[in-house]
Amino acid sequence: MENLTNIQVVRTIMEKHGFHFSKKLGQNFLINPSVCPRIAEMGNAAPGYGVLEIGTGIGVLTAELCKRAEKVTAVEVDGRLLPILEETVGEYENLHIIHSDILECDLQKLIEEEFQGLKVAVCANLPYYITTPILMFLLESHAPIDTITVMVQKEVADKLFADVGSRAAGAITVAVNYYGTVEKLFSVSRGSFMPAPNVDSAVIQIRVGSPWPERIRDSAHFFRMVKCGFQQRRKTLVNALSGIMGYDKNAVLSVLEELSLPATVRIEALTMEQLAELSNALSAM
Repeated sequence: MENLTNIQVVRTIMEKHGFHFSKKLGQNFLINPSVCPRIAEMGNAAPGYGVLEIGTGIGVLTAELCKRAEKVTAVEVDGRLLPILEETVGEYENLHIIHSDILECDLQKLIEEEFQGLKVAVCANLPYYITTPILMFLLESHAPIDTITVMVQKEVADKLFADVGSRAAGAITVAVNYYGTVEKLFSVSRGSFMPAPNVDSAVIQIRVGSPWPERIRDSAHFFRMVKCGFQQRRKTLVNALSGIMGYDKNAVLSVLEELSLPATVRIEALTMEQLAELSNALSAM
């Protein structure tokens, strides 16, 4: 079916199936015809690739992925969309739709069953309210994913793309950099959606794979330290770590001195290299 970005076509389909947008699920359907082809092209939807789509809407991005990729597996939590998808993208023989919550899936098993012999990419227009949990679920799964190309709220994109060690960074910035490298691909205005959200969006891409998992002695300690520090980012790192993680202040001060870091340093000022060194030193105590 064509013209899935035409507002009247979308309304006709919705009325036919008695579908109404769910605020709870953060549903905003793309109606800008130029966006989904760009996501598909830049998101590795190509021969030799299997693409995992998270959330389908009425199938606008799904169709563009199916036109390009070897296989597309789309995971959609809203069962009301299944009959709509049968009408809008049912013609694609390389498409498999799974009615499930992605956060409840065994991702390793899903990829093994769906994409055997193929390289894997993830593409999605993510609901704003669940962006971070889904990104962390994908990254922490250690599944064989090459790239994650997703539409997110502009403010989230800016945070993900920020330099670790800058004031714009947060715990999610560090986490994503631990697992890969982030690129901001292009911006998308709020008018590109139906209904229009109150904020603009951006498409970002994470290339999975980095040296940090091998360079950091205890990843669980690293992430606890990062979470603790950013939860109290206005406190000095000494006070934050001693208050929540129970470290002796003098011991933390001694480690900071060894790493040539000031006693008053806050976590937002540390680079990935410094965070790794700090975590390694503290976890060895």
